[in-house]
Amino acid sequence: MSQVWIFPFIIAGGILQAAGAPINGALKASLVNPWLASGVSFLLVTFLAIALFFMQPTPLPTLDDLRSMKWWAPLGGIVGAVAVFAGLTLVQKVGVGTLNGLTICANLVASVAIDHFGLIGVAEHPISVLRLIGTVLMMAGVALVMRF
Repeated sequence: MSQVWIFPFIIAGGILQAAGAPINGALKASLVNPWLASGVSFLLVTFLAIALFFMQPTPLPTLDDLRSMKWWAPLGGIVGAVAVFAGLTLVQKVGVGTLNGLTICANLVASVAIDHFGLIGVAEHPISVLRLIGTVLMMAGVALVMRF
């Protein structure tokens, strides 16, 4: 991917993610069972990923790649499932702004901690006063969205 598309792609992903909770909430309302709705949602993602894999099947991991993989590396989908399940079951109770605001704020706080301590295999990126101020401002902004 060209460097010029990185930030617009991330922004588009964020916009789509904001719409994901109410879309999944509508799916849950129609299918009634939250586990069935989650399954349908992830089944579609699985089919898309498989189709994209068949369109571009290389590179493939070597045995050494698989042997050196961290035990927790395949768990990202389960982590994402928690956010999807929270969205489809709670968006109608708290609203999209509150749900996504809390999600994004929690994500930012955890991300700053992960960067600072170099957790989960990322390079250390120590917290600075400005990053801390930005995190606090984000928390204040979410509190305002929730309050008003």
